[in-house]
Amino acid sequence: MTAATPATRPGIDKANLAVRVGSALVFAVFFFTLLYQGAQPWAKAVFLGVLALAAAMGVHELTLMGRKLGHNPSFPAGTLAAWGILVHFFLVGRDVTDPLPLWAVLAFGAIVIHFGALFFDRDLDKALTSQAITWMGALYMGLGTGFIMKLFMFTETTLSNTGGRLVLALFLITWMGDTTAYFVGSLLGRHKLARRVSPKKSWEGALGNLAGNVAAAFVIRAFVCVQWTAVDAVAIGLLLGTAGQLGDLAESTWKRSAGVKDSNMGSISIPGHGGMLDRLDSLAFAAPVFYAYVHFVHGLN
Repeated sequence: MTAATPATRPGIDKANLAVRVGSALVFAVFFFTLLYQGAQPWAKAVFLGVLALAAAMGVHELTLMGRKLGHNPSFPAGTLAAWGILVHFFLVGRDVTDPLPLWAVLAFGAIVIHFGALFFDRDLDKALTSQAITWMGALYMGLGTGFIMKLFMFTETTLSNTGGRLVLALFLITWMGDTTAYFVGSLLGRHKLARRVSPKKSWEGALGNLAGNVAAAFVIRAFVCVQWTAVDAVAIGLLLGTAGQLGDLAESTWKRSAGVKDSNMGSISIPGHGGMLDRLDSLAFAAPVFYAYVHFVHGLN
């Protein structure tokens, strides 16, 4: 690794920062209200709808990147399979008898993706890669949003609105790390983290990310998940921070391979934040890790 001179540091883009903060505040009001009412049945149904929309947008963006590379992934098939996985997590959170088993969802996805291509894919010469991208979109968005839904569906423990508290923790810890990484990387970044994938990311930013994750976890411990110990706060902060950054780098490799800057590629975008994948890449990796922690360490099912 080589150190960059101060003149080569990107600095803070104040105009873009203002747009990012403005759009984030608008979404924050909506999400915080929804999570505060998380114990209400209507809140869980609305949250399912929000995640279903997010999953469809994410599959659409992956489909656009695949098509830019000359493949022909199926947006409808990928979305239906992703929705099936998401609904599985929603229903299993309401009924322990598992009314929609995951194996049935995956079997349905296989039928839709593979047999559907026989009738609707006009370029079967690229069937292998096209269907692989379709599956990746379905699994990535289905499992990513599905585990967020699973966390939200947790019923009451000794604390009220357990699901809302956990999802609030997931969002704040992950996004606080992203925010801290942005400022630390912009102001202090010298050593490149992954030059081939994302030239702007630095080791200083990555460490700032983890510091922000842990600090946010202690704030959550103090005001939201008051049963957490200091060990929980440190462990959850580091785990979510590491998983989130891996997710961000993974999505960066996809954009790099497709030669695009933002995942939405000129389609629907979040002002100052790019596409849906640009917002969910960290959460899609962090949510399963967070669920594993509260399940195996705290015994939540």
